[in-house]
Amino acid sequence: MEDDGKSNPKLPIPGKRNILITSALPYVNNVPHLGNIIGCVLSADVYARYCRLRGYNAIYICGTDEYGTATETKALEENCTPKEICDKYHAIHKEVYDWFDISFDKFGRTSTPEQTEVCQAIFKKLWDNKWLSENTMQQLYCDTCKKFLADRLVEGSCPFEGCNYDSARGDQCEKCGKLLNPTELKDPKCKVCQNTPRIRDTDHLFIELPLLKDRLEKYINETSVAGSWSQNAIQTTNAWLRDGLRQRCITRDLKWGVPVPHEKYKEKVFYVWFDAPIGYVSITSCYTSEWEKWWKNPENVELYQFMGKDNVPFHTVMFPSTQLGTGENWTLMKTISVTEYLNYEDGKFSKSKGVGVFGNDVKDTNIPVEVWRYYLLTNRPEVSDTSFSWTDLQAKLNGELLNNLGNFVNRVLSFIAKPNNAGYGSVIPDAHDAESHPLTKSLAEKVEKFVAEYVEAMEKVKLKQGLKTAMLISSEGNFYLQTSQFWKLYKEDKPLCAIVIRTAAGLVHLLAQLLEPFMPSFSCEVFKQLNLPPQFSLSDERGEVLLASKPWEILPPSHRIGTAQPLFKELENDEVTQYREKFAGSQADRRARDEAANLTDQLNKTKLSDAKKQKASSSKGGGKPKPQPAADREITMARLDIRVGKIVKAERHPKADTLYVEEIDVGGGEIRTVVSGLVKYIPLEEMQNRMVCVLCNLKPAKMRDIVSQAMVLAASSSDGSKVELVEPPESANIGERVTFPGFEGEPDDVLNPKKKVWETLLVDLNTNENLVACYKDVPFTTSAGVCKVSSISNGTIR
Repeated sequence: MEDDGKSNPKLPIPGKRNILITSALPYVNNVPHLGNIIGCVLSADVYARYCRLRGYNAIYICGTDEYGTATETKALEENCTPKEICDKYHAIHKEVYDWFDISFDKFGRTSTPEQTEVCQAIFKKLWDNKWLSENTMQQLYCDTCKKFLADRLVEGSCPFEGCNYDSARGDQCEKCGKLLNPTELKDPKCKVCQNTPRIRDTDHLFIELPLLKDRLEKYINETSVAGSWSQNAIQTTNAWLRDGLRQRCITRDLKWGVPVPHEKYKEKVFYVWFDAPIGYVSITSCYTSEWEKWWKNPENVELYQFMGKDNVPFHTVMFPSTQLGTGENWTLMKTISVTEYLNYEDGKFSKSKGVGVFGNDVKDTNIPVEVWRYYLLTNRPEVSDTSFSWTDLQAKLNGELLNNLGNFVNRVLSFIAKPNNAGYGSVIPDAHDAESHPLTKSLAEKVEKFVAEYVEAMEKVKLKQGLKTAMLISSEGNFYLQTSQFWKLYKEDKPLCAIVIRTAAGLVHLLAQLLEPFMPSFSCEVFKQLNLPPQFSLSDERGEVLLASKPWEILPPSHRIGTAQPLFKELENDEVTQYREKFAGSQADRRARDEAANLTDQLNKTKLSDAKKQKASSSKGGGKPKPQPAADREITMARLDIRVGKIVKAERHPKADTLYVEEIDVGGGEIRTVVSGLVKYIPLEEMQNRMVCVLCNLKPAKMRDIVSQAMVLAASSSDGSKVELVEPPESANIGERVTFPGFEGEPDDVLNPKKKVWETLLVDLNTNENLVACYKDVPFTTSAGVCKVSSISNGTIR
């Protein structure tokens, strides 16, 4: 859902609360996973919807962050331009957020002329005000790629004591969260070619954060209290200030970005940390040409920002410093709401590794959007990391949504919908003297208290507490129905039953209002069943909050409701098992499993057709085909004993510079010694503990006094310059046989060299465009999916 933008934009209204809401701009090089969604866009959406519910004048701005190294890297991977990558993933992000009912007023992007205009204008102010300096810095340069390497094109070991994470990026360590310079990494490697880069001098522009320290600290000290910053945001910001502010580079040696408007630096672009937060401003300028009424109006506008914890310093230190440095009257952030990490089952969500449930996966689960939103928000990692698990999702859906909330709403509406001799013929009954009924009066007092607590929690952006409080009203509603025994009252005391049912119907209406920020599709459905338009409001000005103290007055008597239907469906154990298996491993593993399953299905159909033909032929010939002697077997992939193996030890051959000697576990407790000519292509440290495909029934051969008992399969590029191991999925079982759908049969014990079985089959072994290892078009297949290589497409396997 999104406003048309400049056709009908909202602007600040004097005398009203004007709230500008942003969520961290999701990077456009991948599909967002559930951790990204709850950390940024969904949390901000809940607050934006709450503000609209309360009658505040609020806009919600977001968009895709499109410039920088990660986009260039992804474009290299997918063999296209950065613009094509951005177009592709912007559309994917928009589709995911639309499915999640995210109510942006504007969802834009940063690769726009407006971004260039705003970014360059801010730069010029900083330059004129002398907050920028020029400096020569040492940067890693890759002689193979012939370019300076941006931060994210370098990986190595984190230099901080106690961390030493071996896959730290050049800009930030994902494990300890510390910001880095690429030259600080231990054992750096170029991500493109894996070679070790060297340090070279290059001139860059820096923002002088130390000179802005006094202004920044004054802003932080005042606003963190007034804006009730979340504790994790305060801790992260204070750590930055305590460690001492340093000048930060704002330019990069890239092509894809906002060009620096300075003659000396015109070949450089702005660093993405400087450029991305300005995206909030430029996207607002795409929403309305009068954007300054939102962004340069601190007296009348409150800025609320939502993000994950890794984004905090860019919003509490970097961006405010940039705004303060211009000397202009910017709307600075009032409140920041920060989430910790949402983990997946027993591990971490990871975009780069494809681990977890991703935004484009949820549509395929048959679990409705309101369930996903509810589960993520009840599990929102506000003060510490939380975990997504399928069994917990099942428990919350079945226990809280179905048995508590859904049960309450359905009991009330379905009873009203019954014909007049058993209910109220779908008409809300009149209720006189409700306050004289002790149970109803007690309920009203509790509900009034809960609504006050709900408002207090939501005003402080304690979203999880707000949701929990709303659900307590549903629990009280169920208790009220059960205690009143309305089904007996209907027969014995109809006036009192009318009080209970009209009060309960008012609670249904109230719950739909309170839960609309969290589950808008649920609230729309409830209002549909109440026969009301989907217009939600809980403002003080209209006295709607006060109505909570008299729930029997919320819906008028004689109002006719719509059709009552169940709102939630039970999630069964077998469905949970199915989803857990479906989303196990990485996205690559899942695609591989799907590809293998589809191919097996196709080949089985082909075999079934061939078998029918063969049967028909046999019946005409009057006999069964005779089995072939072993020596005369057809040469097919079935004769090869290729297994999933794991290298447990690898070392250089003592008598040959080009050979490795590996000890490989091939299953069943069997360790085989293998000699491989891979020294020129794969570093020794990358050979350790690797999952590999091993041909186990070649005749053993002595290679420089060491007997090689098998062969590790590897793919070679067309020019022979690059060699990579053929790797099974990580979740494949060690020792399991690699199969080729359509080629069934037991392997030879040992391949007879004179029959040239291996040599005959070898010519048709290759990697396809999707990096899958194949015999002709049939993939190397395991129980966990197909076997692949890292980057060599259309290569040969040997």
